Amino acid sequence: MAEPRNRYSTVSLILHWLIAAMILAQVLLITAHEATEGQAVSREFVQIHKALGLSVLLLTLARIGWRIANPALPLPDTMKRWEKLLARATHVLFYLLLIAMPLTGWAAVSATGRDLSWFGLFNWPLLPISGGRDAFRAIIDIHELVMKGLYVLIALHVAGALKHQFVDRDNVLHRMIPWIPRRP
Repeated sequence: MAEPRNRYSTVSLILHWLIAAMILAQVLLITAHEATEGQAVSREFVQIHKALGLSVLLLTLARIGWRIANPALPLPDTMKRWEKLLARATHVLFYLLLIAMPLTGWAAVSATGRDLSWFGLFNWPLLPISGGRDAFRAIIDIHELVMKGLYVLIALHVAGALKHQFVDRDNVLHRMIPWIPRRP
């Protein structure tokens, strides 16, 4: 009988941490943009933010596909039912928001009719949305609301991971962070 897996696959780990790093980069890019607004460099921060957002969309879709083909590890039997439901709901909401964030950004740019460059390599196609500046502002308001929801989920996710590591001591964090030793 094969021993049950106690870690996520390398592909799952790479996608998880790459998307997490990109989300952090997104926050830093928008913070830098706001701090330098009006300067030429500010526009560069926004251009990288847009291209990175499209990359997050593609990687999230790849991660969902990988997750369908490679189901998540079972949660520990010691977890209460409500904890398992919260964990699963949080992950589903993460996927939804990680799709909604770049889609609303893409829609906002599309409403203006401006080119959307992917790291200067090619222009990403625009969505069939019009409305100019007014539509842009309305869609960006949704984009920012989704961002706030994402911040709440990140806080829940990190709090849950820390609880598993330091309170439950159940090796859940070990499955996603390779350098944390497995507890006996």
